[in-house]
Amino acid sequence: MKHLSEYTADDLAGLARADVARALAEDVGSGDLTAALVDASRPARARILAREKAVICGRAWVEAAVLACDPSARLTWHVQEGECCQVDQVVLQIEGQAQALLTAERTALNFLQLLSAVATRTAVFVEAVKGTRAAIVDTRKTLPGLRLAQKYAVKTGGGVNHRIGLYDAVLIKENHIAAAGGVAAVLRRVQETAPQARFVEIEVETLAQLDEALACGATMVLLDNMDIPTLNEAVRRNAGRAILEISGGVNLDTVRALAETGVDRISIGALTKDVKAVDFSMRFESL
Repeated sequence: MKHLSEYTADDLAGLARADVARALAEDVGSGDLTAALVDASRPARARILAREKAVICGRAWVEAAVLACDPSARLTWHVQEGECCQVDQVVLQIEGQAQALLTAERTALNFLQLLSAVATRTAVFVEAVKGTRAAIVDTRKTLPGLRLAQKYAVKTGGGVNHRIGLYDAVLIKENHIAAAGGVAAVLRRVQETAPQARFVEIEVETLAQLDEALACGATMVLLDNMDIPTLNEAVRRNAGRAILEISGGVNLDTVRALAETGVDRISIGALTKDVKAVDFSMRFESL
């Protein structure tokens, strides 16, 4: 499976179509009983409005939802992917068959509100660490079945994707270390079992564990739940040898101070796990 960084526009469109197909099957089932009240030949114009300021994300998913229901529909975006919309701004105008647009409405809005929320939240964290070397990184704490979509939204908001799943990179945690027989043993073992991994990262909880990991040749280290003085010392001891990442206890009140320690990456599960949907609405008018 490709990493998201390798996706072309066609790959992204295909991902969106697959996600939308599942969503429409869940929503429409054997048919939209309410939309059937409207003459199938009646044309309509619909406008999607933003009810709050947000980074727009999810264009491919919105288009897939609309075109799945009306392949002849015409969509005109007034705010582009990755751009910020303002309160009550028209984000998108759609012209097509009224019945089809009514059926597509909720699925299209669901993707737009979720992915824009992830992109917006990510952008806020990215702005908070601006001027430091720290990148804002996502995690695997995503909605089941929508991981690639949410990780795409993180990228749209200016963040960086961590591993996509268990298959593309290695993150060695304390239980892996204990089960494998120690830091040195587990780092040796990974070269045999996962030479194809995009990266190998090992989690440490103390400075002594950091020293051991660096002595064993670790190139990427996750500093778990360390306070600011300990992080400053970790950065000093590392001296640029490994990529250093922070996780645990990160929020908008703490992220700037954490970034100023000089670490390379800050991973935040809340980018995808605790998002509040952006408020969008669709308004129709007959043609």
